[in-house]
Amino acid sequence: MTVPIGAYLALGALLFVLGIAGVLLRRSALIVFMSIELMLNAVNLTFVAFARQLGRLEGQVAVFFVLVVAAVEVVVGLAIIIAIFRTRATVDLDDVDLLRG
Repeated sequence: MTVPIGAYLALGALLFVLGIAGVLLRRSALIVFMSIELMLNAVNLTFVAFARQLGRLEGQVAVFFVLVVAAVEVVVGLAIIIAIFRTRATVDLDDVDLLRG
């Protein structure tokens, strides 16, 4: 018994929508970065589902590159968050206006 591709796509869509809601509704920079990671993982799920359905390997290769980009994003994002926290003592996105001139 196999799981149909529609179930994977529905789960991926649900995870992506939850990620979008987290980015739009939350003000904490950490929650926003976790929501972006959730959206990337939702896309990874659809890549793997389509690769499995088509019997191709390109989906898994794309997932590998997306995971590398996500890891780099986490490193750079957390470095920025730590730098902002050291100067402002908050990670609330509404309170951060470092880029204003």
